Amino acid sequence: MPEPAPHRTSTTERGSFCLARCDCGWTGMARRARSQARTDAERHAAAAHGGPDAAVDRPVE
Repeated sequence: MPEPAPHRTSTTERGSFCLARCDCGWTGMARRARSQARTDAERHAAAAHGGPDAAVDRPVE
């Protein structure tokens, strides 16, 4: 069985907000803090690969 494609994440700016995005089409919540958008992206990537937070594929509030 082939390995699933890696989830490549990035952040993008929209005005004073920052969003995390993934090649799979996932988009995180708009955040004012870039660091929080990066955390959202890391959590998404971990969940996509069955990491320890796999059941929690949502941004940290």
